[in-house]
Amino acid sequence: MRTARLLTEDGPVTGEYVDGVIDADDGQYVVGRDGRLLPPCEPTALYCVGRNYAATNDQMDYDRPEEPDFFIKPPTALLAHEQDIPYPTFTDELTYAGELAAVIGERCHDLDPADVQDVVRGYTILNDVDALDQQGRTARKAFDGSGPLGPWIETDVDPTGIDMYTDINDERRQSANTSEMLFGPHEVVAYLSERFTFRPGDVIAFGSPANPGTVVPGDTIEITYEGVGTLRNSVVES
Repeated sequence: MRTARLLTEDGPVTGEYVDGVIDADDGQYVVGRDGRLLPPCEPTALYCVGRNYAATNDQMDYDRPEEPDFFIKPPTALLAHEQDIPYPTFTDELTYAGELAAVIGERCHDLDPADVQDVVRGYTILNDVDALDQQGRTARKAFDGSGPLGPWIETDVDPTGIDMYTDINDERRQSANTSEMLFGPHEVVAYLSERFTFRPGDVIAFGSPANPGTVVPGDTIEITYEGVGTLRNSVVES
């Protein structure tokens, strides 16, 4: 099942998404006609794992991490599916990263990997937008608009063997399978839960394969995880 959030004239609604229609408690809403999609959840934080694909470490000349390497984006980083990404005025080197992300369904802490599937509501897609020429991860990755998320939450998917690809203006830039992760989704969520208390709607993203290139205003980024969906955003002048 897919669940989505829509911004209508009367406020946000949430429901099951099927073929462009959201079935909410108070009726059906057509995406585009009755409103636009919102990020599919309301996280208190987005926990993002880096260096989780060997190809990325080779590309960036990173050492293989001995445990998950993570950083945090704030909720102000969020953008929705098909919402424009403003090109920041403080960078000349903007890039993208197509990542699978888990959405937490209940308050939890200090999980065993075997219990993770019981607290995950489902999976969605994150674009980890990165200003490469800035100093430090917070400056590079935690600015407004650096976390496009969506388009919906898929509740029925196995995260351990999903094909993914990223296209920039219809040119294939990324291609991988989640089986190539150094640390699997359940292992990552359990590891982070030792350090943080998760709340419903919190997001955990599992890293991106090798990323060849940057983007400029006018580019359209499409990130697809098979069985989950496609997140699409265009880069525009700030």
